[in-house]
Amino acid sequence: MKTIQELINDSNTIIIDVRTSSEYNVSHYPGAINIPLDELPKHLAELKADDKSILLYCRSGNRSGIGMNFLHQQGLKDVYNGGGLNDMLFYQNK
Repeated sequence: MKTIQELINDSNTIIIDVRTSSEYNVSHYPGAINIPLDELPKHLAELKADDKSILLYCRSGNRSGIGMNFLHQQGLKDVYNGGGLNDMLFYQNK
């Protein structure tokens, strides 16, 4: 199992902010793409096609946990919960 730090340092990791677009526009992890939790099903085919590690985060880690479980149920294995934005920012400069 990969650590959050390893995932962040890996340029092949897709970092996804599952918060709303308004939350994302206020502040987000550098390089993260915004796919709100309720829109994850719409992006399933492209995420499967990318075949990369996926690191999800939100405000507290709750929505990203739900998203991770959903993606696991859809057959994606290399999906991780990065917790909240503050957790992600903690790893940024390590």
